[in-house]
Amino acid sequence: MVKLLSVLSISMIPVMISIILLHGSLHKIELYDAFVEGAGEGFKTAIRIMPYLVAVFLAVGIFRESGAMDLFTQLLAPVTNFMGIPEEVLPLVLMRPISGSGALGVVQDLVGTYGPDSFIGRVASTMMGSAETIFYTMGIYFGAIAVKNTRHTLAAALVSHLAAVVASVVVCTLIFR
Repeated sequence: MVKLLSVLSISMIPVMISIILLHGSLHKIELYDAFVEGAGEGFKTAIRIMPYLVAVFLAVGIFRESGAMDLFTQLLAPVTNFMGIPEEVLPLVLMRPISGSGALGVVQDLVGTYGPDSFIGRVASTMMGSAETIFYTMGIYFGAIAVKNTRHTLAAALVSHLAAVVASVVVCTLIFR
């Protein structure tokens, strides 16, 4: 089974490229021209969202360096401990919606400190794969299409983040404890 999964994962990219080329050929699409046009649009999008990216990265840096993350961790610890969420993963809970690279750094620290097979390591790893970088993603997508009124997107995304955090702890508790 492991060999089969290994072969499938290695062959997936060439298979996908072949499918795209075959589809384009069957539908008489000028593939090179479509690729160049798409690359040009991607470059324009990258330039258009650059201010949003700078703002998100700056906000993450200020959040971490100002000590706000440590303050939030201390304030939330009694509530999350009551809910069964380990205090050690609180920085990840706070960082994951803001920055993927910052959250990855937190996970690396947790796994390095407590080990990958510890309850904290498993919860952190599960949480990392279950949640999204909400503010970064909203900045990218809404910035790309110039959306100013996000309506209920942020509230819904934060509720889904909370659900991912709780589900990570519940699943790891049921499986590993």
